[in-house]
Amino acid sequence: MVHKDVVVVGGGNAGLCAALSVREAGLDVLVLDRNSRESSGGNTRFTGGGFRVVVANEEQAKQLVPDLTDTELKQFLYYEEGKFFDDWARVTRDRADSDQVETIIKNSFDTLVWMKGKGVPFLPWHEWHGIPVGVSGAGAGLVEALTTAATKAGITISYDSRATSLRKEEGCVVGLVYEHGGEVIEVTAGAVILAAGGFQSSPEWRTRHLGPGWDLARVRGTWTNTGDGIRMAVEQGAQTYGHWSGCHATPWDYNAPTFGDHRIGDMFKKHFYHLGITVNAAGDRFVDEASDFKSYTYAKFGREISTQPDQLAWQVFDAKVTNLLGDEYRMKRMTKVKADTLEGLADKLAGVDKEGFLRTVADYNAAVQTDKEFDLDVLDGRAAPGLPVPRANWANALDTPPFEAYEVTCGITFTFGGVRINTRAEVVGFDDRPIPGLYATGEMVGGNFYFNYPGGSGLTSGSVFGRIAGRGVAALFGSGAAGATGRPAVSAT
Repeated sequence: MVHKDVVVVGGGNAGLCAALSVREAGLDVLVLDRNSRESSGGNTRFTGGGFRVVVANEEQAKQLVPDLTDTELKQFLYYEEGKFFDDWARVTRDRADSDQVETIIKNSFDTLVWMKGKGVPFLPWHEWHGIPVGVSGAGAGLVEALTTAATKAGITISYDSRATSLRKEEGCVVGLVYEHGGEVIEVTAGAVILAAGGFQSSPEWRTRHLGPGWDLARVRGTWTNTGDGIRMAVEQGAQTYGHWSGCHATPWDYNAPTFGDHRIGDMFKKHFYHLGITVNAAGDRFVDEASDFKSYTYAKFGREISTQPDQLAWQVFDAKVTNLLGDEYRMKRMTKVKADTLEGLADKLAGVDKEGFLRTVADYNAAVQTDKEFDLDVLDGRAAPGLPVPRANWANALDTPPFEAYEVTCGITFTFGGVRINTRAEVVGFDDRPIPGLYATGEMVGGNFYFNYPGGSGLTSGSVFGRIAGRGVAALFGSGAAGATGRPAVSAT
């Protein structure tokens, strides 16, 4: 049997922030990462690395990115607290837990300053509204920066290690059991912080909670997020919470592998759909590609694609906009066709009704309103009304060859349902009281997202509550509330 002051389950952004926060109090921390070192970091490694965070003025911008030039400061996408609240409420239809959301928003900037102090390199972002900064090197860069900080701080990280059950005595969580290298290892601890991700990597759980057909979805990230943390917490009386039939799912290359490839990261994404049209097997448009900025729509479009025949769609563009497409449209491993005529393109759209597609394009082209200027910096109102699925913004006729199309399907990122926590990141039981010694952060926390997702808020949420969890555990030890076994006392609700 091994003893540690604190065990953190999960080696991604949320878990490493929790571990670093705990370690600041001098406590002995063990982090368990189910992945290998090469693919460590869970889903974090597959993210774009953007953070939705309050950065309201130049002074705050410089705290996160000190070497900004005067020009860059003028171009910076400042984001105020009130807008953050409004966007979150709008996107989640006012269903998100208001206490959790307030905690995330009000602690977002200070948390990123803290991460900056740990060596996380932030850069300004310019494409995604509400996401002022991202990490240099994207998700992989974030994992490596936090891992380096953890190693320097003396935190032990055990890779290829799968937590299987929590230990509980007299109502308190006092450790856990995990598997590593064919061995079963028991650890006693003063507290356990769960940051083990959602259940998106389990076809069984997806089908059970998201519905029929979700077993067929591609997984954008790690194969290891199979609901282990949620299951272990629920076994000890944790309250389930949030939108269990909801998830973050995006347009994803149709021939991408079943799970994410850490060598490629998130480059199978196809997030520039707002520049063209998206059609299904019948050749019909089935969604307004431009109802809002993509940071408020991309996470729900995967679900829309999942409801289409064969979970298939094609994104179609003409030469007026192909130079504006992101780098993910230029990688070698993708499903792309190209032609000099729309008829020629239609012949290459596998699984798509040719006549239906050509009719859709003709109707769309005729509906485009050209009296408003095309402007990607604003919701320009350049619409295509009067269609079965009207278009709200950035409408351009598909009339300039060559034409390109990209085959996409549903790629699931993470699930919205999880366990309930309070604003101290303590896991709450069905009696609405915290379970002593048990904390949670990251994807496995329910209540933050319903129906949709404001881009960049997942990393922010994991960092904020990871830091809070670490501080809470450290405070229990520092106050003497932990006994001889390292067991924290029960805190008030």
